[in-house]
Amino acid sequence: QVRLVESGGGSVQAGGSLRLSCAASGMEDYCMGWFRQAPGKEREAVAHVNAFRETSSIPSVKGRFTISKNNAKDTLYLEMTNLQPNDTAIYYCAGARSFNCPTPREFTYWGQGTQVTVFS
Repeated sequence: QVRLVESGGGSVQAGGSLRLSCAASGMEDYCMGWFRQAPGKEREAVAHVNAFRETSSIPSVKGRFTISKNNAKDTLYLEMTNLQPNDTAIYYCAGARSFNCPTPREFTYWGQGTQVTVFS
């Protein structure tokens, strides 16, 4: 049974860093990703990593956020640096039973989310 549990959110000043973790039992061979939803906005994909450890991220976080996966620990990470106020959102870990990453709506497993707040 797949279970996703995020941790590592918090409040940080602009320019600071946070590392999100997602304990992800049962997903070591499949696509996993991070999504976020800011107040009043739709949920958006942030970054994902497929079964071949290939990663992709949205332009607004390239060079600042790094997604990685440790299969030995069944854990997905999102290392976030140079955080900005518009990064404030609830961040969700998600998984899809697919070796390559599908469209966002095809992610079928979701964590409960962790709040990230960036203040200026």
